Amino acid sequence: MWQDKLKEIIYLLENSNVNEIDVNFWGRRFRVVKSAGVSSAPSVVHAPAAPIAPPASSSPEATAPEEEVVSGEEILSPMPGTYYKSPSPDLDAFVKVGDSVSEGDTLCIIEAMKIMNEIEAETNGTITKIFMDDGQAVEYNQPLFVIDPS
Repeated sequence: MWQDKLKEIIYLLENSNVNEIDVNFWGRRFRVVKSAGVSSAPSVVHAPAAPIAPPASSSPEATAPEEEVVSGEEILSPMPGTYYKSPSPDLDAFVKVGDSVSEGDTLCIIEAMKIMNEIEAETNGTITKIFMDDGQAVEYNQPLFVIDPS
């Protein structure tokens, strides 16, 4: 499966002005670089994904922006795929921030390998945050929603 994605990345690199692509998916880091000299075939460097450290601050008064604190239970993606907020582009979203949901209600659809998988609420509560935009790629265990239990 990852080999197909890697082939797509190589194809994109060969047919563009870009000389290097560095991506992380499925817990692996892939760096694809065009050879500047002998061959036009790109080379692939595979390494385990490592967390990226933020750059060191040069001034002591510079502070990181405060993160919004949202209480509740996070609903995580059970699979990688594409997030869809509604069953069709011309229909309303399954849920919006502030909506009350019951256990078993459909929250979204994740398309994986051309199969539409409905993601259901695991608890009763109110949607307090939606992390994804329609059509956005989602990774395994990536937060989708926060539900505040009622």
